[in-house]
Amino acid sequence: MIPATYPPAAEIARLTARMLLDIEAVHFNAADPFTLASGLPSPTYIDCRKLISYPRIRSTLMDFLTCTVMRNAGLEAFDNIAGGETAGIPFAALVAERMALPMSYVRKKPKGYGRNARIEGAMHEGQRVLLVEDLTTDGGSKISFVDAIRDTGASCAHTAVIFYYGIFPETEKTLGDHGVTLHHLCTWHDVLAVAREEARFDADTLAEVEKFLADPRAWQQARRGS
Repeated sequence: MIPATYPPAAEIARLTARMLLDIEAVHFNAADPFTLASGLPSPTYIDCRKLISYPRIRSTLMDFLTCTVMRNAGLEAFDNIAGGETAGIPFAALVAERMALPMSYVRKKPKGYGRNARIEGAMHEGQRVLLVEDLTTDGGSKISFVDAIRDTGASCAHTAVIFYYGIFPETEKTLGDHGVTLHHLCTWHDVLAVAREEARFDADTLAEVEKFLADPRAWQQARRGS
């Protein structure tokens, strides 16, 4: 069922950040940084997959995501909801249920056997598809999924995520140049604000995270060379 009312975007961002902190999906560690998929260090890490195990928070955030997309893109803007393999699949299913729309999912690469498909489920030429994922950093993986959707003859001009890093200025331009608008619930800046307000981490850790968010490339280069 589509929610009838929803908070303004700023309140959605604050509440989302708080929920992610509540379930310990957020990790800050400046002393022993995490290694990202790129191989670069980071004092921050987020695991949105944990949300599937918390039904009340999961339901609330899917309401928020559905309402955010409908508010920004329109109530009748889509014909199909696609999840990106693998983290986006459960969230796409939950959004599709709320919007009463078909759901499909996009593989990262063809299966290599059988139909050798990248799209699973029914997706048809001319359909307007919303790509749903758990998060985005620089937008790169979204481009591949969008291209696979467009190869079917469907269109994909929007992607929705629960969490957007919000620290790499090229992300929205990369997606925009590819004809894709990004919708999100919160960013690292929202999480840091709530973490500081509620003293979720010690002051030194929060200060180092703030330094990273202000200039992530410089922080990574300095840490990489140390």
